[in-house]
Amino acid sequence: MSKELFLVDGSGFIFRAYHALPPLTRPDGTPVGAVMGFCNMLSKLLSTHRDAHIAVIFDAARKNFRNDIYADYKAHRPPAPEDLVPQFPLMREAAVAFGLPIMEMEGYEADDIIATYAKLAEAEGTKVTIVSSDKDLMQLVRGDIKLMDPMKQIMIGAAEVFEKFGVTPDKVIDVQALCGDVSDNVPGVPGIGVKTAAELINTYGSLENLLDNTAQIKQPKRRETLETNAELARISKKLVTLCDTVPVPLPVQQLVAGNQDNLAAFLEFQGFKSLLSRLSLKAPTAAYVSPTSQQKPAALAVLPEDVKANYQLINDAAKLKEWLGDAYETGVLAIDTETTGLTPARADLVGISLATRSGRACYIPLGHGAGRDLFDMPAADTPPQPKVSDIVAVLKDICADSAVIKVGHNMKFDLQMLQLVGLKFAALDDTMLMSYVLDGSAHGHGLDELAQLHCGHQMISYDEVTGTGKGRISFAAVPIDKACDYAAEDADFTLRLYHILKPRIAAEKMAFVYEDIERPLIQVIADMEQNGICVDPAVLKRLSQIFGEKIAALEADIQKEAGHPFNVGSPKQLGVVLFDEMGLQGGSKTKTGDWSTSADILEVLAEQGHGFVEKILEWRHLSKLRSTYTESLQEAINPKTGRVHTSFAMALTNTGRLSSSDPNLQNIPIRTEEGRMIRTAFVAPAGHVLISADYSQIELRLAAELAGVKALQESFRTGEDIHTRTASEVLGIPINEVTPEVRRSAKAINFGIIYGISGFGLSKQLGVPPGEAGAYIRNYLGKFPELEVFMTGLKEEARQFGSVKTFFARKCVISGINDKNGAKRQFAERQAINAPLQGTAADIVKMAMTEVDRRIKSGEIAAKLLLQVHDELVLEVKEDMAAHVAEQIKQVMENVAHFSIPLVVEAKWAKNWSDAH
Repeated sequence: MSKELFLVDGSGFIFRAYHALPPLTRPDGTPVGAVMGFCNMLSKLLSTHRDAHIAVIFDAARKNFRNDIYADYKAHRPPAPEDLVPQFPLMREAAVAFGLPIMEMEGYEADDIIATYAKLAEAEGTKVTIVSSDKDLMQLVRGDIKLMDPMKQIMIGAAEVFEKFGVTPDKVIDVQALCGDVSDNVPGVPGIGVKTAAELINTYGSLENLLDNTAQIKQPKRRETLETNAELARISKKLVTLCDTVPVPLPVQQLVAGNQDNLAAFLEFQGFKSLLSRLSLKAPTAAYVSPTSQQKPAALAVLPEDVKANYQLINDAAKLKEWLGDAYETGVLAIDTETTGLTPARADLVGISLATRSGRACYIPLGHGAGRDLFDMPAADTPPQPKVSDIVAVLKDICADSAVIKVGHNMKFDLQMLQLVGLKFAALDDTMLMSYVLDGSAHGHGLDELAQLHCGHQMISYDEVTGTGKGRISFAAVPIDKACDYAAEDADFTLRLYHILKPRIAAEKMAFVYEDIERPLIQVIADMEQNGICVDPAVLKRLSQIFGEKIAALEADIQKEAGHPFNVGSPKQLGVVLFDEMGLQGGSKTKTGDWSTSADILEVLAEQGHGFVEKILEWRHLSKLRSTYTESLQEAINPKTGRVHTSFAMALTNTGRLSSSDPNLQNIPIRTEEGRMIRTAFVAPAGHVLISADYSQIELRLAAELAGVKALQESFRTGEDIHTRTASEVLGIPINEVTPEVRRSAKAINFGIIYGISGFGLSKQLGVPPGEAGAYIRNYLGKFPELEVFMTGLKEEARQFGSVKTFFARKCVISGINDKNGAKRQFAERQAINAPLQGTAADIVKMAMTEVDRRIKSGEIAAKLLLQVHDELVLEVKEDMAAHVAEQIKQVMENVAHFSIPLVVEAKWAKNWSDAH
């Protein structure tokens, strides 16, 4: 046989790889970072030691014979990180795919099996390399038995063991018996560390001899400690001594690598394309089938091969009624709509697709034909289509039936389109929201992406049926047979994803976030988008003119100071003026060789007193407001309703916040005069007012709550001004001497801390040297030490799991927390600190929206919910009811979640949004 044996400590490697390597997920969201490291290690090992014998050893279970010796052995080990757990079976699959024998035995640890094989191989004259850096295995080092650290790629022999323990390898167990091991709950002798233990063992030769001669120890306290804990030391030695007589099932000679027929498929399935390429493996001829498929989570479920698509075109109400009967048997009906646009208030319904089982779907054409293409020409030979009213009559009962779940993908859109034709719904589910709740920002949540991710299916693209560019046609002009395949497939795979994702919600303990926070919002936001908000076009036109005049005046001043005309909106021309012609210092060039004129650079120059640059920043600010709001908002007003109907993305942000688009109404500045002027264009209709209900300092309150900062909690409970208190505590100023300017600085410190701000970042906000700002931060954390513990814990949680959680258990993915690039890592650390606070606030606002909507629909609150802007709700109410409704809204929002500190809401009302704020 080969005279070399490699024993890979699989269980030890996965933990080291997990903590040392950056997080990585495969396309379906399953974490595989540690598995990737393991595969890289195995490929390198096999390429450099092709003829060696090799085996991979794993722990079989947490408990083993050592628990009979000491019941609390490893009793306090925390559970494995949740994103590491699914990688355990994948490590075993990886070893099998590489053709390697794997070994694990009930009642023993992996280290015991390794010790046994090392002893057996040594007896046969075989050189042994243990692929591990585990200190517990260092007791095995001797002669031809060495360790190899797979992460650092270094050999560990007797010299390296001595450097670590201060004794030769054969004495390691004596040292470990004395100093114990916190991670394994090996008690050892209290107060004795590795250095002292090594001194004692080198003096007395062994633990037994030491305990027999404690009378010779000169230090009274140490002598007493050893004598008192002698039995614990003896037990500890039994615990750390590896068993080398395990009844292993295979002889050393049979620890040989087998075929790698399944390796290419395994690597491709995990998404390890670079490794697949590096190993020069041919593309797999068959899909990977996991040997542990019975353990796979629902997200990895493989679709049955015998499921064939059965898509039917239905253009008759009677046929639809017959076809729908199956939905009452399955209890679920997937629904998707095809339309002429993506804004329900402006779009027309073209067709409806439905599915009751995987592969069984239909399409009902309703609006194909005349006047629907780009040239407003009627489509020829359009097949007959049923009346919308006839189809609605068939669908209305099942849509309103709570015994049949209606599933959509981005259901709020389909809901609005179908509500517009008279349908009402009960019992909704949304696969887009399920995916969002389960995997956060780990990947996108579009139907096409998820079908590829979870089902391995390439969907028909929208471009394939409508064309692209100038040749693109409206969906209403798509031939019906072609539309049928496309639309029915959407409903079909929505249903397939439902069966894959729904079980994960309960299995991964995300039921509250999905069922109590996200799902109820489907109807709430659909209604809110349909409500829209009134916008006065006359105000927008006047503001557009005012901004235009200011922009022109600024442009003239800028060009006059430059000495010649140039395009102020051209970064290239502006860079030449600033840095070449005017010779300003502090510029930097882009990759193209042009001067950068980014906002960061211009703001620094403005702070240095360059009035010319201040005018450029003002020109940019006004130009953006004019183009983004005063001009664009006029076009966004729906001619039918006279309102602007924004769209709220429910599955976009990392923290659970809603995001507004088409138009974006969440980014209108509130702190600038121009931003407030724009908000005056958002008005209430005659006889009504707008109520703005805004959570006060919610993230700061949550920081005090979640971090358990007693001093801040007390301030919030008593209603004390938190920024004034911070100024007094951190800046050392008596409360009665805190000026408004000092309070503003304290406010910047308060909010900066919960956003994980650095000393440099705070220095820019306060206009003080970085050292002084850093001292403020240290002083702040010194005054409120609970906050530093909380922040440190969040960063560690992110490093371990690749994510953090809100109070309500929403998962916020933190990318780059283990990145070698310091800037990326620090950015991720700031995210880790703020995401749970922002996410918890978002969850609270969403729950408040749901409760407000429930009371509106019950008739208890007489109002319309119009907008959500982060921590603020905007409602429309009759003027004579404003005070009463404002108080109702305030009570709901303040009591939707209960903490030890109060949530405070400020509710005001006025004829326009600006005055209500």
